Amino acid sequence: MPRYQITIEYDGRNFCGWQRQKNALGVQEVIESAIFKVCGESVSVFGGGRTDAGVHALGQVAHMDISKYFEAGTVRDALNNYLRPHPISIVRANNVPTTFHARFSAVERSYLYRIQNRRAPLAIEKGLVWWVPSTLNVAAMNKAAKQLVGYHDFSTFRSSGCQAKSPLKTLNALIVERRDSELIEIRASARSFLYKQIRNIVGSLRLVGEGKWPPIKLKEALQACDRKAGGATAPPDGLYLTGIRYNNEQ
Repeated sequence: MPRYQITIEYDGRNFCGWQRQKNALGVQEVIESAIFKVCGESVSVFGGGRTDAGVHALGQVAHMDISKYFEAGTVRDALNNYLRPHPISIVRANNVPTTFHARFSAVERSYLYRIQNRRAPLAIEKGLVWWVPSTLNVAAMNKAAKQLVGYHDFSTFRSSGCQAKSPLKTLNALIVERRDSELIEIRASARSFLYKQIRNIVGSLRLVGEGKWPPIKLKEALQACDRKAGGATAPPDGLYLTGIRYNNEQ
């Protein structure tokens, strides 16, 4: 049976997250409904990353099996036609071997967190970025962030409800940069993340940026292995799944 890989972009504000749920609309359900309209098959779509309610994606990856063969471009265009008016776009589609799995074949996932750092409230990007009116020291935030890179017990940044068997994870990168006078970007990459790990880290980095914590306090919070030692959870608004890397990619 032909297997198709799709790369997906979506605005997460109107969804309960990626995963299909009984009492709310998930991105997965919308795509599966579009596939049914294209080929008349009830197909399961397997995502490479589970984004939470309100979290966005620029490079979510998924796969599905459809009994009928289609050219990859036809899959992309046909799905986009039936995804309207939902804020979901199939950016790319590829024919892949049946050994490919969007989740289990992944070797790295990358996320972006955007902070709009200005006094004036948001008018255009509300829900697409975290508005922080207090001035943030990006150099201090980046210095603190470097202490989290590597293999650690991330219990301090693990929210209740996390289904991971272990809090031990390897954070490949965590970089804080000011893109212009108002926009701050935090980029993180790892093979996998704990539930709300990035949002909990960002909430703690805000405390460093505001001068409420010295950079070393973030390392001390990490070593405490206690969620109570960390900062508040940042909102989902600014979080984006930007890409998923596989073994056959550089």
